[in-house]
Amino acid sequence: MTIATQRYITQENTFCARNYSSLPVVLNHGKGVFVWDIEGNKYLDMMSAYSAVSHGHCHPRLVRKLKHQASNLAIVSRAYHNSCLADFLQRACELTHYDMALPMNTGVEAVETALKAARKWGYEEKKIAEDKAEIIVCGNNFHGRTITVVGFSSEEKYRKHFGPFANGFKQIPFNDPKALASSITPNTAAFLVEPIQGEGGIIVPDKGYLEKCAKICKQNNVLLLCDEIQTGLGRTGKLLASWHDNVEPDGVMLGKALGGGMLPVSMFLANKKVMQCFHPGEHGSTFGGNPLSAAVGLEALNVLIDENLIEHAAEMGKYMLAKLHQLSSRIILSVRGMGLLIGIEIDTQYVSGREFCKTLIKKGVLSNEAHETVIRLSPPLIIKKEHVDFALQQIAETLYEFEKRRIKSA
Repeated sequence: MTIATQRYITQENTFCARNYSSLPVVLNHGKGVFVWDIEGNKYLDMMSAYSAVSHGHCHPRLVRKLKHQASNLAIVSRAYHNSCLADFLQRACELTHYDMALPMNTGVEAVETALKAARKWGYEEKKIAEDKAEIIVCGNNFHGRTITVVGFSSEEKYRKHFGPFANGFKQIPFNDPKALASSITPNTAAFLVEPIQGEGGIIVPDKGYLEKCAKICKQNNVLLLCDEIQTGLGRTGKLLASWHDNVEPDGVMLGKALGGGMLPVSMFLANKKVMQCFHPGEHGSTFGGNPLSAAVGLEALNVLIDENLIEHAAEMGKYMLAKLHQLSSRIILSVRGMGLLIGIEIDTQYVSGREFCKTLIKKGVLSNEAHETVIRLSPPLIIKKEHVDFALQQIAETLYEFEKRRIKSA
């Protein structure tokens, strides 16, 4: 580590709350699928900011749109209409097949919006008794970091010393339709689920899982809400991951890639039966739906379609998964994923996930781990075969090095 790199890391650690344990690299610019550190070293970005940079770093169309809108009108209060928002929301609704959308900023804000909508729908439409509404969630979930959301997490470190938490949530196992069916009561307003659990370790449920859940929810007059903040917008090879099961949930949360790697942009989308429960003054956001975000968000959606990024993600994901399954290593316990959302579960008796990722950095590849046991691969959707091949070569070499090291120390 150079003196300059160490200085930046030390400075950040001195003045920033230690809520992250970042890998030892200091990045300062990027283009396409690559980023560079302050020393000029080049890296293939196989993380794309947890899918927020699906379009690639500094996509020219998005940069132009950002500059143009920022020089005209960036932020105004939602007390007024603005000329960018309507087009953005219409495009999002038409692409996803929903009637209405409510724009926010961060992913967890979209989740909180969905929770509020579900409860209000439960009281006003389903006629659940006041303050009795329940929302079912899954174990191993990740829906964000607010007090409400960590309150129904099963991860102890997300919860410890942050309580007391909000009531009204019931947790069931993921990928278990029978557990969903048996947990529903007359007070159940909604079932909130990730089509693929990302932070949980790229956990892909059985084929047909969401379809079964959708039928159960419909039979019981329960809303099916899918958190597609990480899996949506082409990441899995379809616009929405829920579409792999031919399911159109009652409501969907989008974020991350919706901002084109430029801004935090999110939204909750649903049909009128849910959205008409909101009335003026009951929910809002200072920055949600601002002209700058709306303009960039619309361009991000248009680029996704114009450049066939969804179809490309399906093709590259199939290619990458096939190549990963061909790797022969005692360190690999399993390879799983869909599209360009892939996880390699490793045997931590050989190497920790963090150490594996630190070694990949030295080889010019950026990745990250989930729970120390799964190496996450979620590159920009613009990635090409030669980039995939380079990343897989470095992964193969890293696997070999740690296997060899284990044999020598035995």
